[in-house]
Amino acid sequence: MNQCFVVSEEEQDVRIDKYLTDCCENLSRSYLQKLLKSGDVLVNEKPVKSSYKVSEGDCISCHVPDAVEPEILAEPMDLDILYEDEDLILINKPKGMVVHPAAGHLSGTLVNGLMDHCRGQLSGINGVMRPGIVHRIDMDTTGVLVVCKNDASHRFVAEQLKEHSITRRYRAIVHGVLAEEEGTVNAPIGRHPTDRKKMSINEKNGKPAITHYRVLERFRNFTYIECQLETGRTHQIRVHMASLHHPLLGDRVYGPEKCPFKNLQGQTLHAGILGFIHPKTGAYMEFTAPLPEYFQELLTKLRGTNPR
Repeated sequence: MNQCFVVSEEEQDVRIDKYLTDCCENLSRSYLQKLLKSGDVLVNEKPVKSSYKVSEGDCISCHVPDAVEPEILAEPMDLDILYEDEDLILINKPKGMVVHPAAGHLSGTLVNGLMDHCRGQLSGINGVMRPGIVHRIDMDTTGVLVVCKNDASHRFVAEQLKEHSITRRYRAIVHGVLAEEEGTVNAPIGRHPTDRKKMSINEKNGKPAITHYRVLERFRNFTYIECQLETGRTHQIRVHMASLHHPLLGDRVYGPEKCPFKNLQGQTLHAGILGFIHPKTGAYMEFTAPLPEYFQELLTKLRGTNPR
């Protein structure tokens, strides 16, 4: 795949690896430096080093070799299936499970388990690495996911996601005590300007993101909330709540590095309800995933403290 860029006046005088990192959201700076070293990046038809500073009018050509996707193996798993028919399967994903294979996680993912359970009957729209996957949740987020078994169902459900007509309600515990009973965060989310592994509020280059939240219960130093998504950006709830200075409990990426509950693995976030129109029957269906045991135990501990 070839990508071409022309440097504007506002973009000049930065290192080319930094410039390309900002242009190519899906490529890391270290990977782009490898492409520069191998001669796959040309400036005005000539190779340059990573330290080269771009100038206004520079014509940059970047050749990204096609990714070689490994074969995804089917693995028998004890999946928590909430519902299944010939078009869809609804899964209650546990904490610590990655949704689809990626670098460092080529086995043990939900897709590996689905490959075994569905015996190849999964939508192919998102390629061999993500068969059937319409949307995903983070590794340490629990809860309900819909997976499509054929392309027609995939397109139908994906269109509802695009139109923001799907019901998605999450439960979360956040740091601090929210004063208001409910609220809305309407702030665009994009890649963090300096940390490519994080997302952030990005007014200039972010995509629209809207999260509604309401208080369910207050504790001394924490608040139990429900969030409803209008959009589905990467890390949306985590970024939006952190922007209010109420990061999710256990979220060491957007919140405190030191967690007050030492055995807690990742953010306290649960995809509790998912509702959509069935692609074949046209009927609205809504699915609920019960709170996982760790979440219930945390609430019990917090209820033992003095409420506000």
